[in-house]
Amino acid sequence: MKGIVLAGGTGTRLHPITRGVSKQLLPVYDKPMIYYPLSTLMLAGIRDILVITTPEDAPMFHRLLGDGAEFGLNLSYATQAAPNGIAEAFLIGEEHIDGDSVALVLGDNIFHGPGFSGMLRDARAGLGGAHGHGHGHGHEGDGCVLFGYPVKDPERYGVGEADATGRLISIEEKPEKPRSDRAITGLYLYDGTAVERARALTPSPRGELEITDLNRAYMDEGRARLVDLGRGFAWLDTGTHESLQEAGQYVQILENRQGIRIACLEEVALRMGFIDAEACYALGEKQGKNGYGQYVMEVARTVSG
Repeated sequence: MKGIVLAGGTGTRLHPITRGVSKQLLPVYDKPMIYYPLSTLMLAGIRDILVITTPEDAPMFHRLLGDGAEFGLNLSYATQAAPNGIAEAFLIGEEHIDGDSVALVLGDNIFHGPGFSGMLRDARAGLGGAHGHGHGHGHEGDGCVLFGYPVKDPERYGVGEADATGRLISIEEKPEKPRSDRAITGLYLYDGTAVERARALTPSPRGELEITDLNRAYMDEGRARLVDLGRGFAWLDTGTHESLQEAGQYVQILENRQGIRIACLEEVALRMGFIDAEACYALGEKQGKNGYGQYVMEVARTVSG
């Protein structure tokens, strides 16, 4: 499975902060925002990841992440010249996907909760291949797996409704009368037909290739699943000044209380087996003058015994 982080857009809702820097490079407490969606893909076991940015911001992402090798990843980059819709990511990333299944995560979405890695791997295992054949246990032959999160104001979101088996039966964009309280989060898993389906989409009245239209195409075939994140999970969208501040406070409180770090790429890479303890320690040592680097070194020491 390939991964895509969509970190484009102009960040106008965060002006003036984002007039000089990409939203996804802003800090969410102790690390850049893009660390959070990257860690989500890593927890799904994905190592081959395309980062899509704006042309102006691309050099800064290169500087921050490089080719990803230090985290055991293979990172590549592409640009989205204008905000033409989330589904355009599959056209931009066609060569990167190369007919494989793909996970797309939005660059400003933060996920955190117990058992998340196992949940992602189960969803991935149930996805059908390009011809609809499942590769694992669970719900074999799914073409699309979405993640729903209960919200108090579903009319602000794309909203999904599932039957008792988790099969998606309706999906609406910002409905006046929502049929459920499950917002569709910015994490999407698809089989190998995502690119050809995205190519068949027509732009919406606002001129964008809509991800909801892509999801509906799978739903109409009965091959879209909605996984409920539910209680105990946090899904944070950092698109406004208030939500950005809240996300930083959430991360700060949790990390200080529990003594762990959320979306620490060095630790995730180590625990997923992408790098060894020695490499992890070396990454921490480079940042050893602050608490983050010291934490990475401590994690490496603990794992190596």
